[in-house]
Amino acid sequence: MQRLSERIAPLLPYLRRHARALTGSQEAGDAYVAATLESIIAAPAEFPAGDVRIGLYHVFHAIWSSASLPMEAIDLEGQPDDPREAIAARRLGELTPLSRQALLLTVVEGFSHADAAIILDVKPATVGELVDQAVEEIDQQTATTVLIIEDEPLIAMDLEQIVGCLGHRVLDIAPTRDAAVKAARAHRPGLVLADIQLADGSSGIDAVRDILSSFEVPVIFITAFPERLLAGRRPEPTFLITKPFTPEQVKAAVSQALFFERVAHAPSPDGGQPTALY
Repeated sequence: MQRLSERIAPLLPYLRRHARALTGSQEAGDAYVAATLESIIAAPAEFPAGDVRIGLYHVFHAIWSSASLPMEAIDLEGQPDDPREAIAARRLGELTPLSRQALLLTVVEGFSHADAAIILDVKPATVGELVDQAVEEIDQQTATTVLIIEDEPLIAMDLEQIVGCLGHRVLDIAPTRDAAVKAARAHRPGLVLADIQLADGSSGIDAVRDILSSFEVPVIFITAFPERLLAGRRPEPTFLITKPFTPEQVKAAVSQALFFERVAHAPSPDGGQPTALY
């Protein structure tokens, strides 16, 4: 029989994606995943029976909801008391995090309502109510401007239509690294959606790196191979959509990215200047 560790290993890139989407940070998300693995290693006999993927996410959410890993304990680049995470935690509490957990579990991670109910320790009917609540939050989100970095015209059109339905305005569609950097510096978008592999062989990752050297902006990467970008090394995407994607997945990712963008520009707890999250 395959060992538990061997069954869990292929699932870790996707748990990292989920954790980062919930926390808005690679470092914080990976810290929660590490705490999950430590909990499983410490008490393997207590790992839930049945579907390993459901059990893994259930352990993760038990740690998340119990706050057994305080946000102030997460070391971000040697800053154990980084106020960015305190702001994020406060805003998550204000915006009903359980609804966002339900949305990300069902829409992005692909769990059924019944499976998500097991993970979150709620009734299946409650999951539906939580998802509806999260969708209402998305509908109330402030509109922004978007740069799409994508070399496939049909995919770019799909993305443009999806973000347009959310009330956002697409400033430009760039098929190459150079075009993306030029468009970003000319328009300074409020959000970037970036494919990984571009038409001329250039990289969407390099394009984003160039853009972020000029100004800060939330970024959502789009790729057919998410496991290649979620190995737990630095730097890696915080928000990631897997191809082929659904409109609901894009909407959930956009909502979460912009949610943490608002966190980033919220007033600091001491009343000082806003603190950037990225």
